[in-house]
Amino acid sequence: MAKMAASLVENGEDAFRKVFKFYKRRNPPPDLSDVIDFSKSVQSDKIVPAKLDSAAVSDVEAARVGLKPVRNWRAFSLQGYPGFIFISNPFLWGSQPYWVRQCLKIYPQKPNICNLDMHMSPSDTEDIWGKSVHALSFPPSGKQKPKTLLERLRWVTLGYHYNWDTKTYSANNYTPFPADLHLLSLQVTAACGFPGFNSEAGILNYYRSDSSLGIHVDESELDHTRPLLSFSFGQSAIFLLGGTCRQDPPTAMYMHSGDMMVMSGQSRLLYHAVPRILPAPQGHTTIEVEGCSLASSPQDGAVVELVSEEDWAVCSRYIHNSRVNVTVRQVLGPGQSFPETPSSLQRTDADQTDGYHDGPADRERVKRKRSSDSVDTVET
Repeated sequence: MAKMAASLVENGEDAFRKVFKFYKRRNPPPDLSDVIDFSKSVQSDKIVPAKLDSAAVSDVEAARVGLKPVRNWRAFSLQGYPGFIFISNPFLWGSQPYWVRQCLKIYPQKPNICNLDMHMSPSDTEDIWGKSVHALSFPPSGKQKPKTLLERLRWVTLGYHYNWDTKTYSANNYTPFPADLHLLSLQVTAACGFPGFNSEAGILNYYRSDSSLGIHVDESELDHTRPLLSFSFGQSAIFLLGGTCRQDPPTAMYMHSGDMMVMSGQSRLLYHAVPRILPAPQGHTTIEVEGCSLASSPQDGAVVELVSEEDWAVCSRYIHNSRVNVTVRQVLGPGQSFPETPSSLQRTDADQTDGYHDGPADRERVKRKRSSDSVDTVET
């Protein structure tokens, strides 16, 4: 990666943008040989095993949310990125479909907010799943059909709802955070050495094959001492992790279905982006065949449950050529509260949808795109 980046970038140039454009390029397609694949037996001076706290999460607690025992997780850190942890699919067989179903059927429900609310009435977006399920229950006929509401989803916000205009969270724009997603986040953060994580805000991004996520830093949260969590389901993506400025060339890595990332410490405020979605390689499409089967019967108190055949038929159709990413963050630190007048000057990725927006005219264009159903995917 370092050799490729060095060949692309001259001194003083926006190194991250150059690498982003390289991987986003369609013709000719980019060389992917420098992209780190944590799902394989990786040997590199840059990659080191991450130490997890297996005593922090019991096997029973892990299984409740569909995770393997922590001692069996494959977790890695990267030299030069303190606080970054990559966990290669720690889910038990048959557990991912539950989380996919939640992302497609449950989390887009009201009172949560989605991009479709920007230009449709509340009654039209009340039951996105119900209004899409019939069209997605059957194989494509070859005829061009209008996209369903589910296929037009680009983002959903949970908990403290991110305001794309002011680029802030606020106390009066909040709905209850999903209990199951909080429990999953709590177990993962505890295993990574962050007990007592409070899931306060979430953003779900829905990627199609031509979607991308622009270069940005996650800094809208008032407390940066708590980690940022990322869960990936469906098709694979190339993730770029850079430095504290855009002149730092990023490292490229694959994110496959079930993979997780934890960004804490110094890595919490690093530039990152997703330039490309690509088909999951052989061996990473098992989520489509896991379907309605779990490795074992759900135990008492389990969060993860079997997905019905009817629901999975729709989920499988959707996930066949799409990716869902869930980011969970703690907005407030202990004893912290929102300022009475939130600052509108805070710099976030909402200004940087595809890494090329810098001026007021560009920001206005991003704002208009934000409410459309063809916007490049955006996370904060």
